[in-house]
Amino acid sequence: MKLPAGIHTFERLRKEGHVYVDKTKYLVDIIDNINVCFLARPRRFGKSLTVSTFEALFSGRRDLFEGLYAEEFLNREGFESSPVIKLDMSAIVTNAGMEGIRETINAQLKTIADQLNVSLLDSKLPGLLFNSLIINTNAKYNQKVVILVDEYDAPYTEFVNDTDMANEIRGELRNFYKQMKACDDKIRFIFLTGISKFARFGVFSTLNTTTDISLMPEFAGMCGYTEEEIIKYFPDYLEDTAQKYNISTNELIDRMRHYYNGFCFDDEVQTKLYNPFSALSFFTRKKFYDFWIDTGSSIVIANYLKNRKLTVEQFRNYPIPVSFAESPGDVDTTPAEGFLYQCGYLTLRGKTKDKFLLDYPNTEVLNAISRLLIQNIVTEKVFNAMHNELTTAVSSNNIEEFVKVVNRLLAKIPYEDFSGGEELTEKNKLIYLEKICRNTILSFLHGCGLNVFAEMHTNKGRSDLVFSHVENPTVWVVEIKIASKRQSARKRAQEALQQIKDNNYAEPFASAICLGVAIKEEKRLITEWKAYSEELKMKNIKNEK
Repeated sequence: MKLPAGIHTFERLRKEGHVYVDKTKYLVDIIDNINVCFLARPRRFGKSLTVSTFEALFSGRRDLFEGLYAEEFLNREGFESSPVIKLDMSAIVTNAGMEGIRETINAQLKTIADQLNVSLLDSKLPGLLFNSLIINTNAKYNQKVVILVDEYDAPYTEFVNDTDMANEIRGELRNFYKQMKACDDKIRFIFLTGISKFARFGVFSTLNTTTDISLMPEFAGMCGYTEEEIIKYFPDYLEDTAQKYNISTNELIDRMRHYYNGFCFDDEVQTKLYNPFSALSFFTRKKFYDFWIDTGSSIVIANYLKNRKLTVEQFRNYPIPVSFAESPGDVDTTPAEGFLYQCGYLTLRGKTKDKFLLDYPNTEVLNAISRLLIQNIVTEKVFNAMHNELTTAVSSNNIEEFVKVVNRLLAKIPYEDFSGGEELTEKNKLIYLEKICRNTILSFLHGCGLNVFAEMHTNKGRSDLVFSHVENPTVWVVEIKIASKRQSARKRAQEALQQIKDNNYAEPFASAICLGVAIKEEKRLITEWKAYSEELKMKNIKNEK
């Protein structure tokens, strides 16, 4: 069967012979037990296909459910189909101001009215049109209406960096969605999806019976693929891809798990998921690649990271209250960890008695956010060139070329990024400078797809950077020192290398390059380095610049 990559319509998927991972039991359970339901998941996680499946189910399309769990639901005695109003808020035009938003909402409502063959009020107000669509559909069919809203918050989240516009859109959408409450007696079922439960929308206060299933363990696997589903539904693709890499299927699954698995949305932190877009793209390309960065508004995310001077490492094993995970807040008020959680860059990783731990779900997402951070420093074209140079240097154990590429990166850091340390003491200024340089290098290494561990702990301390190339078993262990205006960079590089040796930072690895680098305070570049490697016979090598 064909891969369902890029297909969000249930009817097309079933009629054209694509693989369908049967999720219909979740839908039947929801219909049997819930009247108003909300599900939060990141973009490109199967929400649109879920909405389309609900539409087919309530429309009574028995031909599409043959052999699926929901076939039984459609064959129940007394089953009746219902008229469906399905809204896709991700299709709303957001680059033409509020008028453009209103016009595209109205156009979508009129298209639905034409499909249902019902009339609408003569109005330009989306709320009034929505109200009349519900009432007139109920009257025409003499049946309660099903309302499905996909990405209910999409127009709002486009303006995370524009608070005024976000507030205006929120007010418009609040008036729009409250029509569902006004027409409650004419509605059979409501299902909404989005990236988060935004309290100030008014959706969840007016629809006071809404059941939020986003963190409920019984619905954890509703969107996305579990590893068991990958194995069950895609055996031929696993086998073909494993043959390309000349490895066993089990070895391929191990690699996929590390690179693509790890999203978690249940409050027991048990069910781990693959993003469907990434998994399907991997099977299509048969290549480990960071597909997820292309699934959302990368410019919006990049600007968000830049404006708040965020770093990759600050969100590793990040603790949050349990209540925060259930409702992280609105885009203009939530802290950075809330926004990144809503967007899928962070996910639930662990749980203590009263807190969740957030972290990046997998290597792909960690690489993606690192790349976005670096692209605030260099253009994508420059990044791609430096990426090739860096990976070549690391894969060939070429220290001199590695240092050259890193210096090109450090030279691109904007001066204002260092301004936060101006009021610090001399000692703390050096610490601040080292932190900026180390985080920038770290993000670059992640963005280039290297295997990276920051400040990896041993029994005698921790090193600044530990990384390797996927095709080279040699591990690089790097220690960074700042040389002040009064200090010798050569001496500081030697101290860095000696620290690696004294604390046995490289001891866990069979093959390692130990590299001590000194960044001169006034130049903010690596001006001296010393390296050591038993395997490569490189002892006390240093540059002469």
